[in-house]
Amino acid sequence: MGAGALRVLVMLGYRPAQLYWYDSFTYLDTAVHLRPSGQFHPAGYPLLLRALWPFHSVEVIAGVQHAMGLGIALMVYMTLRRWSLPGWGAALATLPVLFDPAFLRLEHAVLSDTQLIFLVVAALTVLLWRRVPTVQAAACAGLLVAFAGLTRTAAVPLLGLLLLYLLVRRAGWRSVVALMLAGVVPLGAYAGWYAANHGRFALSGSDGVALWARTMTFADCAVIRPPAREAVLCPNGTVVDAASEYVWAPGASLNRLPGDRFSHNDLARSFALRAIAAQPFDYLRDVVRDTSLAFTWTPVAHPKRVNAALTFPRGSWPLPGFPLIDKVRQEYDPGIRGLSSVEPYAGLLAAYPYPVFLHGPLLGVVLLLGGLGVLRRRRTALLPWAVALFLLVGPVAALDFDHRYVLPVFPVACLAAALALSPRAGASAVPRRR
Repeated sequence: MGAGALRVLVMLGYRPAQLYWYDSFTYLDTAVHLRPSGQFHPAGYPLLLRALWPFHSVEVIAGVQHAMGLGIALMVYMTLRRWSLPGWGAALATLPVLFDPAFLRLEHAVLSDTQLIFLVVAALTVLLWRRVPTVQAAACAGLLVAFAGLTRTAAVPLLGLLLLYLLVRRAGWRSVVALMLAGVVPLGAYAGWYAANHGRFALSGSDGVALWARTMTFADCAVIRPPAREAVLCPNGTVVDAASEYVWAPGASLNRLPGDRFSHNDLARSFALRAIAAQPFDYLRDVVRDTSLAFTWTPVAHPKRVNAALTFPRGSWPLPGFPLIDKVRQEYDPGIRGLSSVEPYAGLLAAYPYPVFLHGPLLGVVLLLGGLGVLRRRRTALLPWAVALFLLVGPVAALDFDHRYVLPVFPVACLAAALALSPRAGASAVPRRR
């Protein structure tokens, strides 16, 4: 009840919903004109926005996502109760996703993250419901992860982790095939749709650009020795404060090439892979360094222009002036405007006493507990713990650290930690029948 009331308070206290340039508006535009984006965002999230288009309201989107947030917590709770954890223990594992202001603010934003978390947790719930997943469960989990991958392409490798879990659980070849078919077919169909629009069989047109930006923090072309066609992407003296900023920095070498930055995606990927092969330890050092930002006591602004959204602010935040914003306002929701806090609700939220200082250290403790459980042969904890680690490190390895990208780790890591502490979640454990 308290978590639901808190979400109602957020809906009342911040109107209409948080819209970010340029992410939110590209999502909304894609929802109206269904076509795979040639840049960062696949069309999985816009499909949800398309389904909600008849309401012509971004506030309805926020309301649906707040319901998803409650659903995420419910799935974690039900899974843990299924494995015989006491009610208080299962409830404890849901506290971050239910009450952390970062989650409530994320649910209130037109961004794909809440849908991603919901789909990943749903896939884990389906697979963990029985000690040995059924064929139907494997197929359902594969489909859910495929849609998670179409929501954010960084989730696609999770199919491999789910496959390894089925092999460890000796679920049988039918389950393995069902998982792979259910996962690969939607991804393949989307890649074919993408090829019909962009001439390339892929899920997005940004993977190479992102990985190139990741290498700009360490790349040394005297060591890499790239061929002439790739040498134009070497660092050119432009320095920014985070790897992701190289994607947008006007002076960065990629952005000095003719045409749109994403038209050079293949060339950027080739350079990045060559740089990582030539400087693997430098790449690893930067990934470890940026990943460690998730565990700091005081949240670090990374990049410096972006603050971690871990509290409830008060004020108004006008939208910038871009033609795309006017287009989306006309086609999707005429009521789109800059976010404003509304009193007295925002005042109550500003006084909300959630211990924000626990955000990073708590994540570290939860991941450590999950890891210790895996070492103690709590096999049921292995899958969510591995998924949590991948969700933490994967985005950093592919582009950069972002506090927003860390949030999907919390419910999965809490699920793993709770299972790790349960004596009934060991190698021979059987979930409670209902």
